[in-house]
Amino acid sequence: HLKNNGIMASVHYPVPVHMQPAYLGVAAEGGLPLTERAAMRTLSLPMYPELTVNDIEQVVKAVRSFFED
Repeated sequence: HLKNNGIMASVHYPVPVHMQPAYLGVAAEGGLPLTERAAMRTLSLPMYPELTVNDIEQVVKAVRSFFED
């Protein structure tokens, strides 16, 4: 939906820290269910100093329209 509305969004942390290779054994998969759920549902929206007010309004409009549909 966002891409179709010209908004570039991405998932920056799809694998929770406790499931990264360096931390294997700290907590088993399923051991931190809220963290794992957040990793699957968290989306990074455009956010940087050069965003104009118009850019921000476009992002907000696209996000709102997703929930209105």
